[in-house]
Amino acid sequence: MPQGDKSAYTDKQKRKAAHIEAGYENRGVPEKEAEARAWATVNKESGGGNKSGSGRGKADTKEASRKGGEKGGKASASRSAAERSASAKKAAATRKRNESHAAH
Repeated sequence: MPQGDKSAYTDKQKRKAAHIEAGYENRGVPEKEAEARAWATVNKESGGGNKSGSGRGKADTKEASRKGGEKGGKASASRSAAERSASAKKAAATRKRNESHAAH
């Protein structure tokens, strides 16, 4: 099996990688880098490709996803209530402005 071949991965693992990749791309990460990070996350959580069949493979850990969520939570929690509120107001104004552009 050549390097980069994804045939040993389950459909669930492929969907998971695609979802993670999309999230990175939405945050401005280049496509190739996003794909590499997504598969690295899938490999870390599931131990690589899982062949199908009852009782084969190991249960997924949520380690990498949990770590990312904690990092984001800590960043938010370290800001004051006033800073979070100002950020929320700015985001709401941006959404409202973008919504009026999309309506045309």
